[in-house]
Amino acid sequence: MPIKLDFSDKVTSEKYSSAFSLSDMEIFIFPELLYPLVISNIMSPILWEWRNDLWFKDVQKKSFNYKVNRVKQYIMEHYIFNLDLETWGMTKKDVEIDRFKDFMDIDFLKQSNALFGYEGDKYYFDIDIRKHFGLDKYTTDVIPYWKTETVEAMTAFRYKDTFSSGAGECVSLSALYAAALFVVAQIPLEHIFLIGTPLHSQNFIDVNEGLLTNNRRIVTKKMWFNGTSISAKARRALENEKVTIVSHLSGYIHHMYPKATIDISSYQHFTDKLKGFLTSGLTSEIFINFLRYHMNFKKCFQYKHCKNSRCYYISLELIFEYEHSTKYSFSEVSREALLNEIDDEEFSLYILENRIIIQDVETYLDNNKGASLDQVMGHFMDQAQQSKCNNVDNLKLLFKDLSQFLNTIPQLPPTNKTFIVSEPLEIHANQSRNEIINYVNAKARSNETALLSLYVFRQMDKISWEPFLKAAIERNPVALEGLKGKSIDEVYQLLVQLKNESIYDGQRLAQPDEVWNFQRGDGVEKAILFADFLVNEAGYKTMQLTINKEDVSLMSGNQIYRFQSAKGLVFEKQLNY
Repeated sequence: MPIKLDFSDKVTSEKYSSAFSLSDMEIFIFPELLYPLVISNIMSPILWEWRNDLWFKDVQKKSFNYKVNRVKQYIMEHYIFNLDLETWGMTKKDVEIDRFKDFMDIDFLKQSNALFGYEGDKYYFDIDIRKHFGLDKYTTDVIPYWKTETVEAMTAFRYKDTFSSGAGECVSLSALYAAALFVVAQIPLEHIFLIGTPLHSQNFIDVNEGLLTNNRRIVTKKMWFNGTSISAKARRALENEKVTIVSHLSGYIHHMYPKATIDISSYQHFTDKLKGFLTSGLTSEIFINFLRYHMNFKKCFQYKHCKNSRCYYISLELIFEYEHSTKYSFSEVSREALLNEIDDEEFSLYILENRIIIQDVETYLDNNKGASLDQVMGHFMDQAQQSKCNNVDNLKLLFKDLSQFLNTIPQLPPTNKTFIVSEPLEIHANQSRNEIINYVNAKARSNETALLSLYVFRQMDKISWEPFLKAAIERNPVALEGLKGKSIDEVYQLLVQLKNESIYDGQRLAQPDEVWNFQRGDGVEKAILFADFLVNEAGYKTMQLTINKEDVSLMSGNQIYRFQSAKGLVFEKQLNY
C-alpha cells in the first residue's frame, strides 16, 4: 500500500506533484527533489544496460580518469544539450508565483532566477537573456517550463523527428552524469555533489584533485586553468553566479532556506575540496593560459623566435589566433610545432615596440617559483618601462584579473543554517539494481528522499496517484497545444492510433507531454492524456478513470473511451475538476 500523505496540505501537494514535472523552478523551490532524480536514474534499467555495452568492457579494471572519460564520451555520443522552448512548453510568471507565494519569498525568487529578473551572470545580462533563449517573441510574463528529464525521457528524444539521439537540459545532464558515474564507473555517491546556480548545473566529483561535469563535458583542474574557450564557459557559472543548491546523498543546502539537511562535515569537506580545485599557484604555463583567457592583455607581449642564427618577433595575439586553426597550442610541449605552422610573413625582423618579451616573464617565473603576485608585479614594473604595460593602472588591472584567474571564490550557501540531522541512505556501488530498488522501497516509510525517489521513478504501484494526476492535468501544455482545435472524437482516434508503447518499463507511467513529444504511450498514459485534453480544452468537469490491468476506460456521462494497457495496473478514481 502507498504511504498515506496529506495532499490537502498545499506544500505537500505541490512538492509531490512537482516530482513528476521537475521544472527548474520547482527544483529551486523544492531542492529535496534533485537527489531523488539521481536515485531514480540509478534505479532505471537503462543505465544498467550501459554496463553491457562493449564501450565499457573491463572498465572496472581501469583508472578513475579512464572511467570518467569513458562515461563522458558515451554521453557525448548519445545525448545532446537541448533547451528548446517548444519541448516542454510555456507557463506564466503569475501562475508560478501564485503556486508558491504562500510558502516562499518571491523577492528571493526574483534575485535567484533569471526569468524573474536575476542578473547575476553579467554575460547573460549583457546579451539580453530573454532574447538569448528565444523568449523575446513572447510577452515578459511568459516563461518556459524547462522540465528536468528522467533518463527515460532523455533517451526517448531519439523518437522525435528533429532528433537523432537522446537529449536533455543541463540539470538533466548533471543528474544523468551522477547516476552514470555511480552505476557504470562505480564511483561512490558520497563523492558526488550536485551544484545548482540560477543558470547552470554542474557536479563536483571528489576523487583525487577533483573534477567538474559541465553539461556533457568534464573539466579537470588542469582544464580549469588552461584558458581555452571550453574552460571559459565552464568557469562562467562559478565565477559569476551565486550557488543556489548543493545536493548530496546526505541531503541538501539551499542559499535561501534557513535549514539544511546535508551532513555538515560532508559539506565542509566539499567546500574545502572545491576551493582547492579552483585555486592554483602561478607558473609560466599558467601565466600563458591566463593571457589566452584574457584578450585585453595579449597586446602587452611579444614572442622572440630565434632560428638559423636570426631572431624574429611576433605579437602574442597573432600566435593565439593560429591556435584556433591547428591542433597545436602555445604550451611548452607543442610550441615549436605551432610556430612552424605560422606563416613567415607574420614575423618581424625587428623587436616590436612597447611589448614585453614573453620569454623574460617565463624565465623569471621558472626561476622564482613560489614568488608572490606582488613580487612578480614588481618585476613587471621594472621590465615594462617602454611597453604599453608600463602604466601602473594597467599593471594593477592585469594582476587583479590574474589573481581572480588563479583563485575563483565560489559563492556557496553559508553554513549559518540549522542543520537537520537525518539518517542518510546507504546505497553502494557493489549493490545490484534490484537490491537498490528494494532498499529504497524499504526506506520510503522513514526517509523522504527515498519516498520522493519512488515518485520521481513513477513507481505507480507504490505511490499515490493524486500528485501524478495533478501534474498531468495542470502542467502539460505541449500536448494541449498539439491537440488544439481538434474534436473530441478526432483526439480519441489519434490517441488510439499512437504506438501502444511506453517509454517507461514495468508499472511506471509517462506524463501527457512525454506521450505527445515521443508519439507513443501505454493505454493508461493515453487515457490520462485524453483526460488532460477533456478538462483543459473540452471543459469536462467529471470523469471516471478505471484501470483493470489490460482494460482501461475513461467515462463521462454515457460516453466511454477505451484503451489497452500492458502495465498490469489496477486503479479506479472519480476525476473532478
